[in-house]
Amino acid sequence: MLGRILNTHQQWLCEQFAVLGFVVTRQVAVADTAATIQQTVREALGRGADVIVTTGGLGPTSDDLTREAIASLLGRTLETDAAVLQKIEAFFAERRRVMPASTRVQAQVPAGAEVLPNDYGTAPGLAMDVRPNPFCANGQAGLLIMLPGPPRELHPMFQNQVVPLLRRRFPSLPPFVCRTLKTTGLGESVVEEKVAKPLEHLVRSGLELGYCARPGEVEVRLSARGATAEAQVKEGEAIVRHLLGTAVYGVDDDSLEDVVVRLLTERHQTLALAESCTGGLIANRVTNVAGASAVFLGGLVTYSNQAKQDLLGVRPETLASHGAVSEETATEMAEAVRRALGADYALAVTGIAGPSGGTPTKPVGTVYIALASTEPTQVEHRFNPLDRETFKRMVSEQALALLRSRLVT
Repeated sequence: MLGRILNTHQQWLCEQFAVLGFVVTRQVAVADTAATIQQTVREALGRGADVIVTTGGLGPTSDDLTREAIASLLGRTLETDAAVLQKIEAFFAERRRVMPASTRVQAQVPAGAEVLPNDYGTAPGLAMDVRPNPFCANGQAGLLIMLPGPPRELHPMFQNQVVPLLRRRFPSLPPFVCRTLKTTGLGESVVEEKVAKPLEHLVRSGLELGYCARPGEVEVRLSARGATAEAQVKEGEAIVRHLLGTAVYGVDDDSLEDVVVRLLTERHQTLALAESCTGGLIANRVTNVAGASAVFLGGLVTYSNQAKQDLLGVRPETLASHGAVSEETATEMAEAVRRALGADYALAVTGIAGPSGGTPTKPVGTVYIALASTEPTQVEHRFNPLDRETFKRMVSEQALALLRSRLVT
């Protein structure tokens, strides 16, 4: 509530519920106080919600109040669950750590609650069938699920424990199909201009169409519910792919680095990097992909002019005549790192991230991206007048997009 922690739970849980066919109608962030937690849960039950999920507040510290607050709200007593306590004790014993006495509170379970085992931490989740519902005028029953806060605990618990529970409780949810097409190289307005009208007939019949712009890419989201959902989304995807062509680089959770690593792997080819203005971000993205070691040979972050000369052999006269941020320097960087590591492809980037350092002829945001291979070196001149962090992300996206474009042609 102080803005110091990003609430990623809401986005992730909404996505999971959408896949299951649920419509999420409300999401709320509240302070860690018993009164606020009780008020929010009471309101949700009063709205007749089928499923209510809380995250956080199940730990052993003084600000972990969810379990006790909700039990009190529903008039349920808290009792120590011997099996949960034993699992918590085993958790500490396996790690040869002394179990703090305060940790025992996590074994407290409201009467009638189902325990959702936690395989990655000590706080179990809890599921409570609120029946009858004293806060809803028609007595509509609600399923109240309490999950731990850490994502590394919440995510597997939801997938392994909550999803089967929801499928048992709601076996007849209407089918929901969602497909997100990832594009690069086109602006959001251009993408909409190309696809919106050709998709109108599907939108009128129930297809939901949405866009999301990110640095260097645009997502096109197609979703539908009901018996014809799969056919609608499939037809919509075919139309978008036809209209946008190679600008579509992936689907759903694909990232540009995923696709680049996959294409290089399929072709049994390798990559080397020489980075200046991105400070190693491209290498970071590539090495985040499992299996990247098969194709990524290595990279150099040559931030200073001296490093460009000493490590890559960029000629002093090139730097003197054209500057570090130039087509000529980017070319020498790419060709040098490709030779040094024996790679099939090499990317090099050099630019001005700002906020200072620009000139009238090379303003802040100027960048040169070079791609070296057996073919003549290709250089792109881009202008990204963005804040420093977004600039770096955009350049990394443009560099990977340049390589992908070469790999798919």
